[in-house]
Amino acid sequence: MTVKIKVVRASLLEHPVRNIILIALVGTLLLSLVVCESIFGYYYFTYRHKVDEWLQKPLFQQTAMIYAAPKEVRVGQKLTPQTIAQELRAAGYSGDDDRERSRMGTYSFNDSSIKIQPGPQSYHSEQGATVTFDKGMVKQISGDGGQSLDAYELEPQLITGLSEEQNRTKRRLVSFNELPPNLVNAVTSIEDRRFFEHGGVDYFRLLGALRDDLRAGRRAEGGSTLTMQLARGFFLTPEKRVKRKIIEIAITFQLENRFNKQQIFQLYANEIPLGQQGSFAINGFGQAAQTYFGKDVRQLDLAQCAFLAGMIQRPSYRNPYRHPERALQRRNMVLDAMVETGKITKEDSMRAKAEPLNLRSINVDAGEAPYFVDLVRDRLVQHMGEADFNHSGLRIYTSLDPDLQRLASEAVTEGMKGVDLQVEKLHARRVKAGDDTPITYPQVALVALNPHTGQVLALVGGRNYGVSQFDHAVQNRPTGSVFKPFVYAAAFNTSLAGTVLTQPAVVPPASEEAVSTPVSANGASADPAPPDPGRLSGIFTAVTLLNNDPSTYEGGYTPGNYHNDKRFTGQITARTALEHSENNATVTLADMVGYNNVAALARDAGIKSARGTPSVALGAYGSSPLEIAGAYTVFANGGVKIDPWLLASIRSANGDVLNDYPPNSKPILDPRVAYLTLSLMENVINAGTAAVVRADGFAAPAAGKTGTSHDAWFAGFTSNLLCVVWIGNDDYTDIKLDGGKIAAPIWAEFMKHAVKLPEYSDTRQFTPPNGVSTVRLDKVTNLLADASCPSDYDAVFLDGTAPTQTCDQSAGDQRNVFQKLFGIDKEANVAPGTPANGTPALPPPQVGTQAAAAPTQPGPAPPPPDGQKKKKKGFFGRLFGGKGDDDDNKQPAQPDPAQPH
Repeated sequence: MTVKIKVVRASLLEHPVRNIILIALVGTLLLSLVVCESIFGYYYFTYRHKVDEWLQKPLFQQTAMIYAAPKEVRVGQKLTPQTIAQELRAAGYSGDDDRERSRMGTYSFNDSSIKIQPGPQSYHSEQGATVTFDKGMVKQISGDGGQSLDAYELEPQLITGLSEEQNRTKRRLVSFNELPPNLVNAVTSIEDRRFFEHGGVDYFRLLGALRDDLRAGRRAEGGSTLTMQLARGFFLTPEKRVKRKIIEIAITFQLENRFNKQQIFQLYANEIPLGQQGSFAINGFGQAAQTYFGKDVRQLDLAQCAFLAGMIQRPSYRNPYRHPERALQRRNMVLDAMVETGKITKEDSMRAKAEPLNLRSINVDAGEAPYFVDLVRDRLVQHMGEADFNHSGLRIYTSLDPDLQRLASEAVTEGMKGVDLQVEKLHARRVKAGDDTPITYPQVALVALNPHTGQVLALVGGRNYGVSQFDHAVQNRPTGSVFKPFVYAAAFNTSLAGTVLTQPAVVPPASEEAVSTPVSANGASADPAPPDPGRLSGIFTAVTLLNNDPSTYEGGYTPGNYHNDKRFTGQITARTALEHSENNATVTLADMVGYNNVAALARDAGIKSARGTPSVALGAYGSSPLEIAGAYTVFANGGVKIDPWLLASIRSANGDVLNDYPPNSKPILDPRVAYLTLSLMENVINAGTAAVVRADGFAAPAAGKTGTSHDAWFAGFTSNLLCVVWIGNDDYTDIKLDGGKIAAPIWAEFMKHAVKLPEYSDTRQFTPPNGVSTVRLDKVTNLLADASCPSDYDAVFLDGTAPTQTCDQSAGDQRNVFQKLFGIDKEANVAPGTPANGTPALPPPQVGTQAAAAPTQPGPAPPPPDGQKKKKKGFFGRLFGGKGDDDDNKQPAQPDPAQPH
């Protein structure tokens, strides 16, 4: 009984305390709820106004979009309907199977034809075409009205968008309907499985994440839905604090109230950060698909969709170029999650897991053409001022050929590896000799254009845009011997009886200092001076003899040859002088033509800094690779200079034309002069300082010129493509490697692949204009060849200026029958100082009282055009046709890098 009474009394005594505790707990809970609701309400209403302000503006910057030049389909090209369909889809066209029709255009195709119909936003008018195929080739092109067409231009490809200025972010906006279902399913399976069911906050997942965090003793799980991630991305910092989480949920409810689920997913798909490429941040699935796979987002397969979904979490940690194993592991985890949610089958997952990453090349220069795009932006500022053009969604149509851009970037990347090896060898020799100067790796630029339109087809401005955005393609550098063709072109003008197409521009007189040493890359300015009448007498031709001995010119200027080859002392032909880039002979010629006349021609061609001093002949004045490319159109385009251009058209976001930009052209040279100079430049590649081009396997007809003066250059062209390569040090120190060794191989690598593309495969021999003739000359006498002089070559002459004597006439060849039979050269078979056509040779320059010219020394007979001393065939060789050592393609010895050439 005692026990029972005690228990009852204890129970009665404790009951009021328990009630008080319970009431206190309930009151505290209610108060906490009121406080939390008040705090949440405060943030909800506070951020409602911010969300309202945000929604009144465009959700994303409508940056200007940069498009490539349209690709042309021609009858006879090797193409398939599938290839064209892929091009059109990448350009934004929709196919029959797409859920919505693109306003850019539509297409439908089968195995033998494709029908193309541009839309209202197309670059072209809404003129469609049907292309039919037979055996992998374009058989016929028909317009909408049934008319037969020779060619049809496809929709230009989107290269990239201009970056958002503050953080250099790039994105390609996509709609929800453009996203592949596999991508939507991959994202929701790994990031938010109940996205389409919950109201913005997944409370079950949030509680589960809280439980996991408590167990781990740290923040391990976030529990954020896609809408919460979107709220954080637009409005908040990534810091992990309770206050930020409350604000994030408040903004999440705002977004859920204003948008449906598809709209929220579309915003998420365009905002989500997905890594970095070079100096650009990659945001959104549209840009990421292009960056990682070179595809329109609609073209992604299952494995690629899973990869992008896996990149959402920690994109830097899973950078596929640096850590491919991490990226693969995460991709496969996403595929497993898709199986768990029933979005794909186990078999689908296994097939996708077996697929490699198949990433696009990491070379940002190849895909995004960033140097080109930056230059386009500069041109836009020039044309449109500092207006905020980048936020109005302009569509900028340019000259770029994406295929050539890719080849140019790859040629530069591979070619510079070889250049670096040569630089390292030179550095090792210097270190061994006691020079501890740090090694300097040079920079590079490549410009390719259509020589007949001026269209800049490809442009690489440096080794790596991600490391340096400095564009070397537009920087003035001393041109070296790529300038020399203008000296010879100015001389050929004298063969037209004083008639040229343009009057020489006035030039400033040279100062004493300017003519004594090569000037800076930017040239100098002075008061105008009248043109120089020059002292060139007689007719100038490819076999005119020039003095190549050391000479002193006005102001004490004494150039030296790049090499000291004794084969080229004394009198040599103009053909040989340019072929082997002889400095003394070229300055001799410039002195006779008149330095001001040479400089005036160069300025007309676009080398604006040229001035009338002796050093102008050797390229001491500066020009950029882009300007040199434009100047060389004079030779490749029959004497007409075409200004290089990048901008074709500027249009509104709806496709309305705002501005079109036609190219500028100007006749500079008589077509005959242009072709005569071009013919000399062909020899440079075939047997001269650029013979490495042929050795590297480039066989198409081409002309060009090497250059070396601290920097290394090569400029050359075929009948339909012109390319300039420059290599040099940013600090202007001497690279000590010549253009034939390092620039010409990069040119050859690029051109070898370029001519395999359908658009550039139809290279042809250069077409001579009326008024010039090709004749066959004897290599020994430079007179007309006949059966008695079997060692011969072709040379081009202005009509009426070719030699008239044959090699076996007494005036030209005084060898007896035994000398001819046994191949013995008789010395002085050409009178010293007399060219083969009988006109006087150009004497050494006379400079009045300033400096005495070097005396004329009777030199040996002019060497063969390829610069080699050929062994004549012996008696049995002549009888039986043995080859002996008569090798026309033998390369000359490499010069010593002492003087520009």
